[in-house]
This record gives sequence, structure tokens and C-alpha cells, in this order.
Amino acid sequence: MEHTHKSQYMKNIVFNGTGVALVTPLRKQQDTVDFSSLESLIERMVEAGVNYIVALGTTSEAATMTFKEQQALQEFIVDTVNGRVPIVLGLGGNDTRAVAERIHETNFDGISGILSVTPYYNKPQQKGLVQHFKSVADMSPVPLILYNVPGRTGCNLAAESVLQLAEECPNVVGIKEASGNMSQIMEIIRNKPSRLQVISGDDALTLPMMAVGATGVISVMANALPQDMVSMVNLALKDNIRKASQLHYKMLPLMHAIFEEGNPSGIKALMEIQGTITCSLRLPLCKVSKQLYNKLSVLYNAYTAN
Repeated sequence: MEHTHKSQYMKNIVFNGTGVALVTPLRKQQDTVDFSSLESLIERMVEAGVNYIVALGTTSEAATMTFKEQQALQEFIVDTVNGRVPIVLGLGGNDTRAVAERIHETNFDGISGILSVTPYYNKPQQKGLVQHFKSVADMSPVPLILYNVPGRTGCNLAAESVLQLAEECPNVVGIKEASGNMSQIMEIIRNKPSRLQVISGDDALTLPMMAVGATGVISVMANALPQDMVSMVNLALKDNIRKASQLHYKMLPLMHAIFEEGNPSGIKALMEIQGTITCSLRLPLCKVSKQLYNKLSVLYNAYTAN
């Protein structure tokens, strides 16, 4: 499809606060999207005060969906949100030309930004990563958030590359940093232009990152504990680290546990324990072990008892 001129989309949207990396509820038998549960989940996120929703990210299991399914999911989320909070669309890959073509084919009505992961498997050099994201930024009609997650992709977007992209691409407005490398993260924060937001991509590191200048999180845990994640992040934004740390340490055991056997297997198990969705996944992902399920149940019961 032909894009409307960029200026229509380049609004002054600031992706600070709590973004939720939305899970995709699946029906147990048919292995199809449970749109009724998804609608309830979106309503819960909006009511809890999340600042924006990330659609078709890693946590959504987009990698095991057809293009047609992804389109249907995107349309449903846009219609359900109905402009109440911004929506960021996960859109990346390891073939620069294919990503550019996908952007060209995407309907950006109701979409406020793109979250684009570093190319995976290829293991490109830094100059290749920079050229890749320059191409994506040039094609994108909406602001672009870079996504650095070496544990999944096999490559790291270095601080120098992030800063170069922020300098040379006006619509690169943020980076979701999930490297776990606090030294690298602080280097970005220390030298970045004011426009660039550093966003935590790791629930357990959100508060430490915000204490040194990050502006929020794109959270997996918010699917299950939206109000507490929003409260913690809002307290940190107000520099009330002491009160924020109380919520941080309360959630920390669950934050660690949901990732023990992969994402979104862990968060879906926790949400099933809560009674919000069923823990259905598509292969090659599968349910967590009974041992972890029981551990999550014990931790959640202790969490709700406090």
C-alpha cells in the first residue's frame, strides 16, 4: 500500500512509562487466536494505566503466525484499543529488503511506532546493523524503536551504533535495551541526544535502568501484573526510588521465574494460574514443566497474600 506522507504520523509521541509486550491468547483445541480473551486482556491493560501496547512482538508468538494471522491480530488490537493508548508494532527481520517491503505493505492506521529487532542468525557487523536500521528508518512512516536482545538474536547493537543511528536518523526515537549490559546501557544514556529514549527490555532490570536514566519498560510481566508494573515505573519516573524498590522486590521472584523456561511460556503459565487465559502455545514453544508451574503457583499465592 502507498503510505500517507510521514508528517501525518510523526506526532510527538513519547514512549516513556510502561509498555506491555502483549501475549496472544490461543484456544486450547483449535490452536487459533482467542479474540475474546485478547479483548479482555487489552481492556485490563488500558484500565491499569499502561502507557502503550506493543503488538506482534516476541511475546505475541508472531514468529509462528502467518502474515494473514498477523494482519488480523493487528487490526483487532487497533480496533479494540480505539486510540486510547499508542500502539507500537513489532516489525523486524534478518533480511533488510524484506523488512522494507513489509513496511511498505503494512497499514499504519492506528499505529504510533515500530519496534524493530536487530537482525538475527546472520550475525552482521556493526556497519551492517547501522545500514540495516538506516534503511528501516528511511522506509518507516512512524517513529522507530530499536530492539537490542543479543540473547535471542546472536548479535549486539553496540552503544556507538545506537548513538550513530540516533544522530543520523531523526525518526529513531528509542531503543529497547535487553542486553543486560549495564555498562553499555549507561554509555548510551550518557551520550544520547535528548530525543532518544532508553527503554528497559528486561523486567528485572527496569528499576536499576531507570535509576540511571532509562524512561520506562516494554514489559512481559505487565501482562499479569499491570497495575503494579505501572505503579513501580511511575514512582521511578518521579524519582521515588525507595517506594518503587518495594514493588520491584515484591515482583522480583516472579519476574525471574517466568523466564526460567522461556518466554512466553512462563508468562502464559502465570496468567493461566490467575485465570485470565489458558496456557496454550504453538510449537516449537511448549508449556512449562510441572515443577515450574507449581513454583509459579506458590510464588503467585505468596504475592497475592502480601
